[in-house]
Amino acid sequence: MKQKKLRWGMIFVYLFIGIFGIITVFPFIYMILGGLMSYQETTTIPPTLIPKVFRWSNYQKVFEQAPFARYFLNTFITAATTTIVTLFTSILGAFAMTNLKFRGKGLIQLVFLSLLMVPGEAIIFTNYNTIAHLGLLNTYLGLVLPFLTSIFYMYYLQSYFTAISPTIYKAAMIDGASDWEYIWRILVPMSKGGLITVALLSFISGWNSFLWPLLVTNEDKMRLLNNGLAAFASDAGAQTQLQLAAATLTVVPVLIVYFIFRKQIIRGVVRNDLKA
Repeated sequence: MKQKKLRWGMIFVYLFIGIFGIITVFPFIYMILGGLMSYQETTTIPPTLIPKVFRWSNYQKVFEQAPFARYFLNTFITAATTTIVTLFTSILGAFAMTNLKFRGKGLIQLVFLSLLMVPGEAIIFTNYNTIAHLGLLNTYLGLVLPFLTSIFYMYYLQSYFTAISPTIYKAAMIDGASDWEYIWRILVPMSKGGLITVALLSFISGWNSFLWPLLVTNEDKMRLLNNGLAAFASDAGAQTQLQLAAATLTVVPVLIVYFIFRKQIIRGVVRNDLKA
């Protein structure tokens, strides 16, 4: 009797997960299929779910009507730059907060924690004024400068580094290793899962950025993908099939990155690769 209840309970759980999984995935699937439809198919009621003819030419038209190749290049440059530099600064900051002892360490941590409570929107116009006064509008440096460090990622890695036994650091110092050597030869290899998670989250954040690039760029050649997509949606007018194709282009690269590194992300979350 208990086994029957358990079996029906599991069936209900899987059914519940399946229904919500379909609800979650359906808009994305329809976006991909809609990008391959004709205009008539995307506007019919009831909606067409599968195109009669897969119109791959829609993607060619997207690139012909807007400089999406330039948008891709700009977005990749900014996302990759912020990811690499943020990862570097977060590693150094997390190491200092975990292993080094210095005066005012507790106060600095308190200040950092308080800054985590400040929403980005509250300081965005201050950052804009700074970038404008420095003459960095419509430049790559202006796009990435406010995002070259992250207190959140620093604290994420700090919790990671804290799980590593401090005796490893002491042993490395006794063996004559410098802090720099300890970070790159011991700390980083032992924390690959967490570092990959931080890198992916930072890259996705940079790839999906919209408000900041909208403020600091007003030239078409410096637009990022999401800004270009918004402008294209206005320019394309009623061509919904092209809008869906363009939206697919912005999402697919991030999904590819996720599927390549999904195992490392899972390990990073559960911290199975930390061995003290």
